[in-house]
Amino acid sequence: MAIQPSNIIPIDSKQNQFVFEQIHLDIARNATDDFNLFHDKKKWQTVRNNPFNGPILLGFQLEAFIIDKITELRSHENLTPKNTRLYDNYQFVFAGAIQSGDKFELNINKTRKNETKNSLSNRVYIKNNERLVLTGQKKDTDKPLYLGDTEFSTHEELSSIADKSLVFGNQYFMKKKFMTTSNAKNFLTGCLIEQSDYIDEVENKVNFPSIFPCSFISSALLEKARLEGINFSENPSVYTQHKISINNKEINRLKSNSPLYILIENKPFKENTQLNCFGLTHSNNIVFRSIISLAEISP
Repeated sequence: MAIQPSNIIPIDSKQNQFVFEQIHLDIARNATDDFNLFHDKKKWQTVRNNPFNGPILLGFQLEAFIIDKITELRSHENLTPKNTRLYDNYQFVFAGAIQSGDKFELNINKTRKNETKNSLSNRVYIKNNERLVLTGQKKDTDKPLYLGDTEFSTHEELSSIADKSLVFGNQYFMKKKFMTTSNAKNFLTGCLIEQSDYIDEVENKVNFPSIFPCSFISSALLEKARLEGINFSENPSVYTQHKISINNKEINRLKSNSPLYILIENKPFKENTQLNCFGLTHSNNIVFRSIISLAEISP
């Protein structure tokens, strides 16, 4: 299938339908080091009791696509960057999944302004074959909606600590990553987003998409699970909900090759798991705060 220069592949613009192909899944996986079997074109069939009939989209891949469409809508509503609040907050609830090649419909409500709370918000939902796949909300606020009381500024720096270590009194599993423009551009392409809207070396423009640092959560979760001896084929889990607060000021400070330390709450995986996850800079400033919920596939 030929990919248009914009990377957007609408099936029917009037119905606001789109489709991802397997190549987009592969690109997004490679950009974020996500080795989950659910997305693998060769290994998805090895997943025990897999309810899906093929590889499915990455959760953060779908979220990036949604966020870009919200940005596009707000531009049409003449909401310029001066309207930006310090925090972007997202809540996504997964009711199903989208497979590569599936048509899906994205609907975004008009932006609501709350002058009292100084916030902007949009509600979204996605349907696939008339079945609800995802509901969500973006809310821009001056303070984080999730895990706002947590800070790491007084903790030890992480730069000298070995990758995949337990840190801060064994409270968190730590995975080291690096922000690169090459991976970010590939991630954007895999998410059906025009990369030059965010990164264009000719124009000296580097704006990492806000959800991109969060996408490394998947890789960190998989690394943590592997160290715990979890068999990905026999004990598969899927995302059920993401709650995320992103600091726009810290995102804008990130440069290519900036280190990013992903912290995963050090709790064991079980049938239903909820983990607090963070992304930290080299000086322990918090880029994102998130509450990630997973559920094991039932026999």
